[in-house]
Amino acid sequence: MPAVVVLGAQWGDEGKGKATDQLGSRVDYVVKFNGGNNAGHTVVIDGEKYALHLLPSGILSPGVTPVIGNGVVIDLAVLFTELEALQARGVDTSKLLVSANAHLIAPYNRTIDKVTERFLGKRRIGTTGRGIGPTYADKISRVGVRVQDLFDEKILAQKVEGALDQKNHLLVKVYNRRAITVEETVEELLSYAERVRPMVADTGLVLNDALDAGRTVLFEAGQATMLDVDHGTYPFVTSSSATAGGACTGSGVGPTRIDRVVGVIKAYTTRVGEGPFPTELLDEQGQWLREAGGEYGTTTGRPRRCGWYDAVIARYAGRVNGLTDLVLTKLDTLTGLERIPVAVAYDVDGRRHDEMPYDQSAFHHAVPVYTELEGWSEDISGARTFEDLPPAAQRYVLTLEEMSGTRISAIGVGPGREATIVRHDLLS
Repeated sequence: MPAVVVLGAQWGDEGKGKATDQLGSRVDYVVKFNGGNNAGHTVVIDGEKYALHLLPSGILSPGVTPVIGNGVVIDLAVLFTELEALQARGVDTSKLLVSANAHLIAPYNRTIDKVTERFLGKRRIGTTGRGIGPTYADKISRVGVRVQDLFDEKILAQKVEGALDQKNHLLVKVYNRRAITVEETVEELLSYAERVRPMVADTGLVLNDALDAGRTVLFEAGQATMLDVDHGTYPFVTSSSATAGGACTGSGVGPTRIDRVVGVIKAYTTRVGEGPFPTELLDEQGQWLREAGGEYGTTTGRPRRCGWYDAVIARYAGRVNGLTDLVLTKLDTLTGLERIPVAVAYDVDGRRHDEMPYDQSAFHHAVPVYTELEGWSEDISGARTFEDLPPAAQRYVLTLEEMSGTRISAIGVGPGREATIVRHDLLS
């Protein structure tokens, strides 16, 4: 039985939640290994829409054990709000496991995130203001608070005091904000301690034991390749490892145990927040894609920036992740276009780049080199086999597969769980 990583191959919002959900009935564990509630997954089941932010998509699949790994940063208020919302809709959430080593988003992390972003002005990163970046910064600076600290009030107070020693100087003297007290922070965090205690486990041990026993484990990334803190469009990135390597560090499972790495990629491209985006459309075509694809953020509601498919990014994602498969989503959004441009390379100051420029400045100035493919007008939402697609749609998929260098194993033709064409089994 395999261990499978599912991740975004662009800038996020590719439909990873749907891809994970489709595999959910055939896996035993679904692990979120990075990020926090700064990204959302939307899953549609029997016409009902579920918007998840912190929880793994596998929580919607009966029989699956959902796991929040050590690489995730957790806002406990958000965690319990999500759990209560799912329980109210009849979803069983009793199997959720939370890593004792996951870091907690403290109230001061949210405050620092918001005031810092405003302070940056035109140099802002475009964060969601939910405290994710500052929490990861605390983790790396070794002043973070972990889930296990909730169960030792003395240790918790010491850690919070250590973190606030510096942060209060910053808040008061630089940002002209009031100081945050140790007592109010500890009180808020401790209010969740007994509720979260039954969920807490050594999840790395649980997952390795599961793999030893022949269980199937799916690792679900938050954000995406181009937002990875090492391999994305830095500094306009998230604060965690959203690529395949992050599945190992964020879960406690070694790299030799991973069997497949599945990249989820849209039939076009979107991005939220600041930063370079070579194929972005700032005209009526971009607005058409946004409306046709419903491109508004699951977490923030922000309109997404939209552009054509970028094969350079697809090849890059294949390389840094070691992708074995691609899941192509939202092919149906392109229905009705006579011609569909696809970026095959970049022009940077008269020089052609077939691969991602290593220089961020060059990428910022990259002009897409397009080829145009034939569009189609037929409704493809009912297609369930590749042969059901119109010939032009088939050619579009096959051309993207060749350009991207990774086989396209599944194709999304609608928002529902069932609206998928499977070309190759992702678990075999």
